[in-house]
Amino acid sequence: MTSPLTLTLTLDQLRTDVADVLGEDPADIPADENLVDYGLDSVRLMTLLNRWRRDHGVTASFADLAEEPALEKWVPLLTREG
Repeated sequence: MTSPLTLTLTLDQLRTDVADVLGEDPADIPADENLVDYGLDSVRLMTLLNRWRRDHGVTASFADLAEEPALEKWVPLLTREG
């Protein structure tokens, strides 16, 4: 049996993916700030979520992520074994 795909996501990978959709340098994306302030909108969030579902088996909902749009809040949601 293979390990859950969700375990492949890390804070660094989340930061890199968010920076990619925002057109920013990953170093400029803080873990503790509201990503809406950096340009994250619902379309970009859905793009990220679909990517993470496809590539990492993420089961978190859009509402889960939109409620608290900060990397440090997402880590437990996106790396949880489901």
